[in-house]
Amino acid sequence: MLNALSIYKRYGSLEILKGLSLEVPRGQVAAIVGPSGCGKSTLLHVLGTLDTPDQGQLIINGVEVNQLRSKKLAAFRNRHLGFVFQFHHLLPEFSALENVSVPGWLGGRSKEEVRQEATRLLDQLGLSHRLDHKPSQLSGGEQQRVAVARALINKPDVILADEPSGNLDSASAQELHQLFFTLRDETQQTFLIVTHNEELAGQCDRVWTMKDGQLTNP
Repeated sequence: MLNALSIYKRYGSLEILKGLSLEVPRGQVAAIVGPSGCGKSTLLHVLGTLDTPDQGQLIINGVEVNQLRSKKLAAFRNRHLGFVFQFHHLLPEFSALENVSVPGWLGGRSKEEVRQEATRLLDQLGLSHRLDHKPSQLSGGEQQRVAVARALINKPDVILADEPSGNLDSASAQELHQLFFTLRDETQQTFLIVTHNEELAGQCDRVWTMKDGQLTNP
């Protein structure tokens, strides 16, 4: 499902990713752990096609995404990848329902179809009573669940999460972690999570440790 081969990335003279490789099969939850500043977020941005590797090959769902350019790459990203970030990145002027709907709108789906799917996801995540609330009216855990629903609206093959529970209390974090595994079991979606949470990492199907621009098994 997600296959990265010999990925290199540098910024100026600083080499961040040094020929690392990884493979995550369909329907697995995998984690990347390691100290702050070791390049985990850079790797996630490269795997999510938000940044371009200087060298290496990235294959997602059988497509060599390195070969896609501009509009085709954006369309592929919107359809096949979902993102969950530590700080939510919700649009403050939009309601929960509207925030979840944005990727569906960008994908050219009908507004009614997107509204129905966004409503279903928010209901599944226990937010049916919060559809019209804006981010400032939601708790941190609720905002993160809205972000998860937004990541799922287009039924992506791969969900990439960067410290998704880093700003949550322990109870909200546990609920979010359990959601990832429930979705994996129900939809066979693939998750790759960058985390400092040892409990979450210990539950994952596979774990890599990042150090000196490389990935190793702990």
